[in-house]
Amino acid sequence: MSTPTPAARPGGTGGIVGVLALAGIVAALMQTLVVPLIGDLPELLGTSASNASWVITATLLASAVATPVAGRLGDMYGKRRLLLASTVPLVAGSVVCALAGSVAPMVVGRGLQGLGMGVVPLGISLLRDILPMEKLGSSIALMSASMGVGGALGLPFSAAVAEHASWRVLFWVAAGLSLLVGVLVWLVAPTGRIAPVAGRFDVLGALGLGGGLIALLLAVSKGSVWGWGSATTLGLFAAAAVVLGAWVWWELRTRDPLVDLRVTARPQVLMTNAASILVGFSMYAQSLVIPQLLQLPEATGYGLGQSMMAMGLWMAPAGLMMMALSPLGAKLSAARGPKVTLAVGSLVIAVGYLSSLLLMGSTWGLLVVTLVCNTGVGLAYGAMPALIMGAVPQAETASANSFNTLMRSIGSSVSAAVIGVVLAELTIDLGGHALPSETGFRVALLIGGGVALAAAAVAALIPVRPLTAAAAQPQPAPAAGTAA
Repeated sequence: MSTPTPAARPGGTGGIVGVLALAGIVAALMQTLVVPLIGDLPELLGTSASNASWVITATLLASAVATPVAGRLGDMYGKRRLLLASTVPLVAGSVVCALAGSVAPMVVGRGLQGLGMGVVPLGISLLRDILPMEKLGSSIALMSASMGVGGALGLPFSAAVAEHASWRVLFWVAAGLSLLVGVLVWLVAPTGRIAPVAGRFDVLGALGLGGGLIALLLAVSKGSVWGWGSATTLGLFAAAAVVLGAWVWWELRTRDPLVDLRVTARPQVLMTNAASILVGFSMYAQSLVIPQLLQLPEATGYGLGQSMMAMGLWMAPAGLMMMALSPLGAKLSAARGPKVTLAVGSLVIAVGYLSSLLLMGSTWGLLVVTLVCNTGVGLAYGAMPALIMGAVPQAETASANSFNTLMRSIGSSVSAAVIGVVLAELTIDLGGHALPSETGFRVALLIGGGVALAAAAVAALIPVRPLTAAAAQPQPAPAAGTAA
C-alpha cells in the first residue's frame, strides 16, 4: 500500500491540476520549439533542407507511436508512474538536441522528445482518478487548453531566443522545464484510486500499430516531397493498409489488447474519435495559413510583412484565449453535455474561418480570426476527453484518451498534407520565387471551415448514453486463437 502524497491532502487538488497543466504546456512547447529554426536548420546542421525536415517529422512519428503505448501502460502500471517516465525522454531528447552538431543526433533528440508526448492524455486520465466529479469538468478543460497555451507561447519565445541568443539555449530551457515537470509530478501527483489493470502488455499490438502509423504518417507527411504517385508513397500507403488491417485482426483476438477495439467501436467513442480527426484537421489548417499570411512580403499585395518574432506575438493571444475560456466550456458541458460543447466549438471554428475571408487583409483582422478559431478549439478540446471518459470503463481511461489524442494527431497530419498541396499548387511568382497565392490561401481557409462544419455535424450525431455498471467493467476479449 503506497502512502498518500501531499496532493492527496484536502485542498491539494489545485496544485495537481496546475502541475498537470504545466506538463501540457511543456509538451506543446516541444512541438513549436523548432519552428523559428526551420529555415536555418540546413546551415546550422550542415545538411540539406530535405534532411533537415526530419527534425519535424521525427517528433510527429515518435509521438504517434508512443501516445497509445503510454496510455495502455498507464492503465496497467499507474498513470503517475508513466507520467514520470514520459518526462525522461523529454529531458534526454532536449539535452541531445542542445548538444547536436549534425542532423542525425538532432533527429534522435527530436524523436526522444516525441516519446514524451503522452503526458497530456495521461494527465487527463489521472484527473478522472483523483478529482471529485464537481471539479473534474473544469480541470479537464484547463488541462486540454494548456496545449494551446504552450503552442502560443512557444513561437514568440523560440523566435526571441533564436534572434538574440544561441539556438542551443532553446533546448537547454526545454530540458530544464521538462525536469521541473518531472520533479513536480513526483512531489505533487498521487497514484490515484484506481487499481492498475491486470494482464500482459501487448507487444505485438504495439509493434503493429507503430509500424502501420509510421508508414501512414510518412506517406502523408512526405508525399508532397516524394510525389503522391511515386512508388515510395504508394508503397507506404499500401503497407499501412496491410499492417493496420492485420493489427485490427490481432487486437480483436488477443486477450490483453493494446487498444480495446470493442470499446472504441461503441458509437459514442467511435463518433467522438471521428469528430476529433476533423477538429484536428481544422485546428491545424489555420495554424499553417495565418503565420504565412503574416510573414509574406507586402509586395505580394496580401502578405503583411511581419517578422518571425512579430508573427509569434500576434499569434500568442489566441492560445491564451483557450485557457481563459476553458471554464466557460466546462460550464456549458455541465449544463448541456460535452456533445453540445463539441458541436458549438466546431461551429465557432467554422465562424472563425468564414470571418478570415473578410479579415485577412490586416494584422488586427487575423488576430480576431485566431481568437475566434482558438476559442472554438478550446471548447472542442475540453469536450472530447469528457465524451470519451463518459463511455469507457475507468480502468481503460488512459488508453482511450491516448487513442483519442492519436486521432487528433492524424487529423493534423492530414491537414498539413492537404493544405500543403493547395498552397503549393496555387502560387504566384515574386522575384523568381514561387509563393502561395491569395487564391490558394482563400481555398485553404474554405477547406478548413468546411471541415469544421463537418466536425459539428458529426458531433451533433454522437449518441450519448450513460455508461452502465456492466459496461463500466472491463470485458475479457476472446482467448487468442478463437474466433472474434
